[in-house]
Amino acid sequence: MGKEIIAIAEALSNERAIPRDKIFDAMEQALATATKKKNPVDIAVRVVIDHKEGSYTTFRRWTVVDTDGPLENPAQEISLEAARIDHPKIQPGDVVEEEIPSVEFDRITIQTAKQVLSQKVKDAEREQIIAEQRQRVGHVINATVKKHTHDLMVLDLGNNAEAVLRHDQIIPRESYGRGDRIKVLLEEIRSESGRPPQIICTRTAPAFLRELFRIEVPEIGEDIIEIMGVARDPGSRAKIAVRSKDRRIDPRGACIGMRGARVMAVSNELSGEKIDVVLWDENLAQYVTNAMEPAEVSRIIINEDTHSIVVAVAEESLALAIGRNGQNVRLASQLLGWSLKVMTDTDLEHNLQEETGKVLKMFQDELNVDEEFAEALSDAGFSNLEEVAFVPLDEFLTIDGMDEETAKALQENAKQALERRNAAADAAGLKELQALDGVDEALAQKLVQHGVKSGEELAEQAVDDLTEIEGLDAKKAGEIIMAARNEYWFKEDAPAAADKTLA
Repeated sequence: MGKEIIAIAEALSNERAIPRDKIFDAMEQALATATKKKNPVDIAVRVVIDHKEGSYTTFRRWTVVDTDGPLENPAQEISLEAARIDHPKIQPGDVVEEEIPSVEFDRITIQTAKQVLSQKVKDAEREQIIAEQRQRVGHVINATVKKHTHDLMVLDLGNNAEAVLRHDQIIPRESYGRGDRIKVLLEEIRSESGRPPQIICTRTAPAFLRELFRIEVPEIGEDIIEIMGVARDPGSRAKIAVRSKDRRIDPRGACIGMRGARVMAVSNELSGEKIDVVLWDENLAQYVTNAMEPAEVSRIIINEDTHSIVVAVAEESLALAIGRNGQNVRLASQLLGWSLKVMTDTDLEHNLQEETGKVLKMFQDELNVDEEFAEALSDAGFSNLEEVAFVPLDEFLTIDGMDEETAKALQENAKQALERRNAAADAAGLKELQALDGVDEALAQKLVQHGVKSGEELAEQAVDDLTEIEGLDAKKAGEIIMAARNEYWFKEDAPAAADKTLA
């Protein structure tokens, strides 16, 4: 029988292109299953096949369990005390084995082994197919449409590999029939519990456009030109930012190609999707200008705190800058990774004057300075009390007529103004907190000292956040948090927050 086992393993390995080790593993499991079926109780079995001789040995297995009571599964478990009679150093969780007679290859055994072996071989083939496809993840591949369902297409990738292309991953207005050839990006291999791995493809992901350019533009494949970002509105328009690592090569020209041949080839593959090739620049303002093409930008204001950018254009260019249904500014925003707002030069100037007027009035009121002095602070780049109060004195000395003594006095005024502002906020918070059920003046003061300075902030707390406060246990903390949430979240006139629950 040993020679027959070797012959079967060789034949299956050659026929299915599966490694011999995988075939032997499947045969061992098949023999183990056949052995278990011939036993009156559900035992654990391990079979070992000699890969050279074809002979096999069968072992019965018990898992060591540390228990003083009865075993839950005596057919497959042994107590630690009993196991240590023959194996003194054995530990819970270890396995005890004992050789038992191997099954003979009778009709029932052969039938059982055939069924198990067939399934194991199929599993091994599937694993091999998936292993081959994993090397292609992130690459563009050619496929053939195999069949349609109401929400996806099944693609034939060759070598018995099938992939899934959902309809929402197809470019709008595209239509494919059975047998059609199609280019897709192998996006991922998704594994879900209890189901075979699934190969997922796409035609709408930005990475698909990136890989098409990598194929079409040799300089990208050679890493001379680098793709810095991609933004797509699939089937309509896209923007791709590029830069060159070699100063002698124009990255835009290389990507566009002679008479637009390269970018046109990519566009044709994407059902006519228009593509703007944008020159990347380490200077953010210049990069924004490039990303907004074809519109011409006249002014840019960058707010790093809010990660937003205001772009000003001439009034006649506003529609072009925004694009149809906001497409141009939306794609530019995705490409940059910043929030973009487009307005006319006139609107921007009006907004700036309005903001400057608020800052000047705040300086005059809070610092007790005249309008001319407030304008000097604003022109020097100061826009809030915190900056005035805590910047180094040297920064004030760049202002005409400012000396160190005046600067110190100004900073002191700013710190006092901030204290007044914080005190007013604390007072308002105390009043707000005391209006809640279960919160008296003493507790409200403790909450403010703890950093909870309003009813809204109290509503956002978790019980554990408040139990550090002296005299406040978990029950009381939960009650006052819920009181705040009832007032600020769950009232009809309060913002909806059905997803916020007590921690």
